[in-house]
Amino acid sequence: MRLAAVILAAGYGTRMKSKLPKVLHPLAGRALVEWSVEAVEGISHEPPLVVIGHGGEQVKELLGSRVRYAVQEERLGTGHAVLQARGQLQGTADAVLVIYADMPLLQEATLRHFVDVFAENWKQGNLAMAMLTVEREDPQGFGRVVRNQAGEVQAIVEEVDCTPEQRQIRELNSGIYCFDAAWLWANLPNVPLSPKGEYYLTDLAGMAVEQGLRVVAAPAPLEDVYGINTRGHLAVAGEVLRRRIAERHMAAGVTIVDPSATYIDAQVTIGPDTVILPGTLLQGSTQIGEDCVIGPHSQIRDSRIGNGCRVIQSVVEQARMEDGSEIGPFGHLRSGAHLGPGVHMGNFGEVKNSYLGPGTKMGHFSYVGDATIGANVNIGAGVITCNYDGARKHPTVIEDGVFLGSDTMLVAPVRLGQGARTGAGSVVTRDVEPGELVYGVPARPPSSQGEEKSQP
Repeated sequence: MRLAAVILAAGYGTRMKSKLPKVLHPLAGRALVEWSVEAVEGISHEPPLVVIGHGGEQVKELLGSRVRYAVQEERLGTGHAVLQARGQLQGTADAVLVIYADMPLLQEATLRHFVDVFAENWKQGNLAMAMLTVEREDPQGFGRVVRNQAGEVQAIVEEVDCTPEQRQIRELNSGIYCFDAAWLWANLPNVPLSPKGEYYLTDLAGMAVEQGLRVVAAPAPLEDVYGINTRGHLAVAGEVLRRRIAERHMAAGVTIVDPSATYIDAQVTIGPDTVILPGTLLQGSTQIGEDCVIGPHSQIRDSRIGNGCRVIQSVVEQARMEDGSEIGPFGHLRSGAHLGPGVHMGNFGEVKNSYLGPGTKMGHFSYVGDATIGANVNIGAGVITCNYDGARKHPTVIEDGVFLGSDTMLVAPVRLGQGARTGAGSVVTRDVEPGELVYGVPARPPSSQGEEKSQP
């Protein structure tokens, strides 16, 4: 059975009260619509078709060629939205799966089981559609599933159209369907206009029953079909996603001390025997190796962390730490920062667009920007690279084994040769030769400062 997937993403999402289209709101590192696309990519025989409307160009910019698109110019209901896909899908598949772009908790495994239920019934014949249903006390605006005395599905009634008796029904239509494709495209144009002025996809259930065809329902895990309509719903769904992500990492050998106080985006990878302490945010495409200790209260975004690293109460963004390096507390690696193996970076240090070579030690309250630093360099407390002259950035090069005394200022562009040393409080404005000692303001070697030789 060939399956096509349609994702409805054209709504306004007015209850979000946001300039950003609802389906683009982020959750655990992905936009809502991305979660829906991921849920169907593994079971659809072709790229899913996303029906766009409000914010459609932004959705296209995000998803690109990963999906196909149909445009719903007017918001005339779910039936009208699916009808926009007919031109591209008719005659290409045996079944059509329809889901929404605002259900980020919907899992591929749930949809795969649902499609299997449809396929089994479809082979028996006389089947028009299947739908996922849930039972719960809070209807969250979902339509009610109306059955006859034999327990057969007779209709789906939208909440706004429910009678008082129907509102008491607790079997809810999740809005996720699988249709016989030929039947869907033949009958969808005949869906009647509702009193609200919209064409409801739900009316197809009653139409199928009137034609003597079967409509089957399959239960779904309650949390999978949680829809997002408000910021409060977004927070509830985020909590579930964080729990799922944490459980996946813990099952793979990662220790997460307090999952409820840890925030890990979906794309993050973490090696076994790494410990994640409370208050930590791991975001974007971050990769963390084995045997690390991260946190407490650290934020790492779009960065690569090697094996055996420590990140203590620090911020790392678009940076790289090689094996055995450590930072913190209260350190900051900015974009382009790269700590080599075994580098130590103390508290209140900051590195931007710079490389620190193996074994280098960076004391506290220091700033390094636009610099290349060799191996086993000692960067004393308060050292600063003065890399910006008000108009341009300039580089600093520090070779292996250099010792920088506390409060040294390196006025770029400047190079310090291998084994050079600076005294405390030096302002270095020119290159320093290998092995040379300089100090003072401006920093000079002792011989140029008129020092007398020591008396015996």
